[in-house]
Formats: sequence, structure tokens, C-alpha cells
Amino acid sequence: MIELKSRKHSTDDLGSAIELCYSKGWTDGLPVIPPTAERIEAMLEAGGLKPDQQLSFIENRQVSVTAEKVAINAVMAGCKPEYMPVITATVEALAEPKYGYHGPATSTGGSAVFMLVNGPIAKKIGMNSADNVFGQGWRANATIGRAIRLMMQNVIGTTPGVLDRSSLGHPGKYTFCIAENEEDSPWPAFHTTRGFKPEQNAVTIFAALGVHQYSNGLAATPEGVLATTCAQMRMSAGTNRQPQYALVFAGEHQLIMQKAGWSREDVQNYAFEHSKMSHAEMQRANIRPGPITAESEATMQTLVHTPEDFLVIAAGGKAGVQSCYIPGWGGKNGSQSVTREIKLP
Repeated sequence: MIELKSRKHSTDDLGSAIELCYSKGWTDGLPVIPPTAERIEAMLEAGGLKPDQQLSFIENRQVSVTAEKVAINAVMAGCKPEYMPVITATVEALAEPKYGYHGPATSTGGSAVFMLVNGPIAKKIGMNSADNVFGQGWRANATIGRAIRLMMQNVIGTTPGVLDRSSLGHPGKYTFCIAENEEDSPWPAFHTTRGFKPEQNAVTIFAALGVHQYSNGLAATPEGVLATTCAQMRMSAGTNRQPQYALVFAGEHQLIMQKAGWSREDVQNYAFEHSKMSHAEMQRANIRPGPITAESEATMQTLVHTPEDFLVIAAGGKAGVQSCYIPGWGGKNGSQSVTREIKLP
């Protein structure tokens, strides 16, 4: 028998339990599943966790995030117990200094936690990596991402208008979780770029702004597709370099890369060189201060610091000529993506 330490509440029925969660401020605006002791225990057992086990410590908030609290929020989000190892690895990653929880979680810029899952576990738990990959319809994608946002709110205190000072926010702050389409990808699985083996399970978190979708049905070469990608990214560039960008390529654009034999590194290098902007171009767009001069016309600035700061991912439907990019949060010292192994009990 697992001993739970969280405060218990009693209600007359399911409807009352849901309304209690609303009255306590424990929801994201949508109804939640009441976290009964039985459901919490099942979540902990699936993760091989003890209730008081610390999964992460959020330094700026001085908050210890325990397995019991994470399990409670996973239940409320609608997760199945078998999702718990993915959630656990994500919670661990949030405390990594490279990610820097406080900045992206509290900024007026309003980032969300984008989660990319790799390895056999994605298919095992029914994650979507194909059609409508950022949309509705898949329980694992929807509830795993939702569990992280509820935990951030209910355990760490990242509440809108209080600690979360986002001016606008975006829908990814409900849930922002996908799997990579490793089967059809023209490249090795993303987590192998972080030192993991293909057969290992891993989750990558990325402090992300909204998804920017673009279309290119005219090009039959990687250069042609990426010309559109880079033009779109230059248009949305901020005053400073972004720390990282995720470049997500769907089926038809994946095939173009594959037929041309372009590696992930080829994509990164092309994007790095062709997404540069002159200081003058940024001044004309009012995203950089100062007068336009001959020097500012000639001075070029890269979108990110290194080619490796483009996170190249394969996901999305096989039909259609759409792909997308996702800007990271912050300027040159912004949050960095972090990859953690998903450990099965």
C-alpha cells in the first residue's frame, strides 16, 4: 500500500469533484479527472516511483517537485499510467540549468514547453507523429503535454497573471507534445544527435513560441524548400538572435530531402547561411534600433549562433506541401533545449 501525503478532499459525486478542482484553481480552463488515491497509486507504480521521491528542484522558485505531485497532475490531465515515464523524464529536464526554467516560464514573451519524444516508447503508448501532428485527436500527445503544464501551474506556481506573465501566450501552453516520425524520416532519429542510441527512449524539451506553418509546392529541391523556410524565419526574427529554432518537415518535404541525399547537417548549414539578415533590414522593420547607415546595410546577423541550433525534425502527414518552424524563447542567452532519457521501471 502506497502512503500518499497530499491533502484529501471529499465530494458527493464526480461533478462536484470537477467543480472543486475549478474552485481551487487546479485546472487549465478545461475539466480535469479527479485524482483519486487509486489513480495516483497506479501512476506511481507505472513509473516505478515512491510518492516522496524528488524528480526535480526548481532553483529560482525553491520548489521540490515530488513524484506524488506529478502523478496527481498526470491523473488530472487524463494520462494513462504507461505515460508516466515520459512525464518523469520531462520533469527532470525542466530543472536542467541549460533550460533555465524561470526565464521562459515567467517572461512576457510567453513560451510553452515543446516536447519531442523519440524511441520505441512513442509507438508503444500510441503517440502521433504523422497527420495533424500538432492538432487534436491523440490521447498520449494531448495529455502528456497537458500534465506538464498542470504540474507547472499547480506545483511550481506558474500561474497566468501571477508568475506566468505572458502577454499573449499561445495554444501550445495547453499542450505541445509530439513524437518524431522516425520510420519515414530521411535522417537518423533526433535523439541520436544528443548521444542516444536509436533503441533508447528520450524526450527533448524546448522553450517554444508558436508554430509557424508555411507552404512550398513549387520546389523540387532542398534548396527550393529551404529558401521558403529561411524567408519566413527572417520575417519573424526578433531584435536579437534566437537561441534555437525547431525546423519540422512533413512528408513531401521529407521526400525531397531524402531523394537529394541531404543530411540533417546539410539542412542546418543551408538554413544558417540563408537566414541571415542585415542590421539595416532589421532597422527598417523596427526590430533593431538606430539609424540606417552603410555599415548597417553591410553588417549581417545570423538567426542563431551555430548551425546546430536548428533542431531538424521529421513529423507530420505524408500528403501536402506544408512544413513549419518554431522559434525558441529569448535572445542570445535564452533557453536551450534539453534531452533526457526516458527510463522504464
